[in-house]
Amino acid sequence: MKKTYLLSLFTVLTVTVVSSQNSNQDTLLKESIERGSDIYTDFCINCHMPNGEGMENVYPPLANSDYLMKNREASIRGIKFGQEGELVVNGVTYNSVMAPMGLSDDEVADVMNYISNNWGNKSDDIVTEEEVSNIKK
Repeated sequence: MKKTYLLSLFTVLTVTVVSSQNSNQDTLLKESIERGSDIYTDFCINCHMPNGEGMENVYPPLANSDYLMKNREASIRGIKFGQEGELVVNGVTYNSVMAPMGLSDDEVADVMNYISNNWGNKSDDIVTEEEVSNIKK
């Protein structure tokens, strides 16, 4: 009886701690996405369009983007340092230039969280300022 009670108490405490951590991460991600929306509007919307659809054969889509979701580090690097040369998104080859936007590491993280969680993209794995700062050219 005593072992069962202790095991039950341990299980409840473990679930409570994990649930609290998940709730905190969800809150942090939501706040980051909100900030990222503003950054997207200020820096990205002219080329990638309001709904992330890009411009056919010129600027790749961010909406339902296989590249974005499979190439996290390269996507962060592109936002942080700019991007040029060929890349394939959803089976279409793009060869254009994206100038560096001059965003800080926390702004890069926020816009990555925004674009990774909109227009058919979904990532529960939050991009952090620390992760962005560790990415070098």
